[in-house]
Amino acid sequence: MKAREVKREKLVAKYAVRREALKKAGDYAGLSLLPRNSSPVRLHNRCKLTGRPRGYMRQFGISRVLFRQMALDGKIAGITKSSW
Repeated sequence: MKAREVKREKLVAKYAVRREALKKAGDYAGLSLLPRNSSPVRLHNRCKLTGRPRGYMRQFGISRVLFRQMALDGKIAGITKSSW
């Protein structure tokens, strides 16, 4: 799944300029001829280490499960378990 997502990111980058030009021209028939995976809407954030699609934390680029584990192990600087 991670490899598929990387492939989609490359396609989005490759067709970005052409897609923008077709949108400005209003050529929706031309847009439909582009590959489906070249649309940025089809991208999905995934954990960089495990590929988990849910519970993604944008600020760190990892899932909540891995974030908690790494925070408890002290691998993320400045993050500590709160207690009051």
